[in-house]
Amino acid sequence: MNANKAILEIARKTIENEGKAILDLIPFLDTQFEGAVTAIFNSKGRVVISGVGKSALIASKIVATLNSTGTPSIFMHAADAIHGDLGTIQNNDVVICLSKSGNTEEIKMLIPLIKRGGNTLIGLTGNAESVLAKQADFVLNTYVEKEACPNNLAPTTSTTAQLVMGDALAICLLELREFGKEDFAKYHPGGSLGKRLYLRVADIVETNEKPIVAADASVKEVIVEISKKMLGVTAVMENKEVVGVVTDGDIRRMLNKHDNISTLTAKDIMTRAPKTIEADILAVKAMELLKQHGISQLLVVQDNEYKGVIHIHNLINEGIT
Repeated sequence: MNANKAILEIARKTIENEGKAILDLIPFLDTQFEGAVTAIFNSKGRVVISGVGKSALIASKIVATLNSTGTPSIFMHAADAIHGDLGTIQNNDVVICLSKSGNTEEIKMLIPLIKRGGNTLIGLTGNAESVLAKQADFVLNTYVEKEACPNNLAPTTSTTAQLVMGDALAICLLELREFGKEDFAKYHPGGSLGKRLYLRVADIVETNEKPIVAADASVKEVIVEISKKMLGVTAVMENKEVVGVVTDGDIRRMLNKHDNISTLTAKDIMTRAPKTIEADILAVKAMELLKQHGISQLLVVQDNEYKGVIHIHNLINEGIT
């Protein structure tokens, strides 16, 4: 086997091993898991998640997932907890301790302190016979047969199992809280993800010019308006209503078709029944319509009143693709 094939074979086996380990977690979803989810859901406090080493890194990721899906959470390193940070845990908080062995010294020292405070303790461990498992109010079993590491030492499969169990916990709580897109947008206001969830057409169109010509405007007036407003299109109005649009494509087609354009008006060259979108619609829907119809602009209206134009470049610039 050459070097490249060996590399790919190792990678394949790693993914297969971890994939199998994830599926093997399903039988561990029992009344203990249900009890843990219910305890968190009914709690009036936060979720405090703790661990050491690689488990601490996974704990931080679970905290981030819970926070972003509506369950207030905070990370507390187990080593720091027994050296002054135990005050992180407040009344009514639920504590989750992560430990593959369940017998980590810091975790073992932390357990009685948590129990003394009367907080609900959830153990997320791969060892059902460990101190953590026996002392916890609820146990989330993340047992794995072996690590992906050929020496069965480096935390690989075990940390993947912890992460997946944390995701299962978070999604169950999300469903119980009926956490929807609007809620998600509230917690993710930044970046392209947030914009897809809250940015509306009106937020964009108000920053654009508002190209408009009368139905009897000359071709020169139309070209000047399209060039001036730099959106590649202008609305055509008659009796205070939009009756069509003229795009730069319409201009090119007109020049190919007519030698004498001096007598032509906007109404002669416009496209009737233009595609429109309501101003209060999410911007991501505008992108869907542009792609669906293979066009670059949409006229924006609100209660049949013309508000302006949204261009595909506006959406791309906002990270909506």
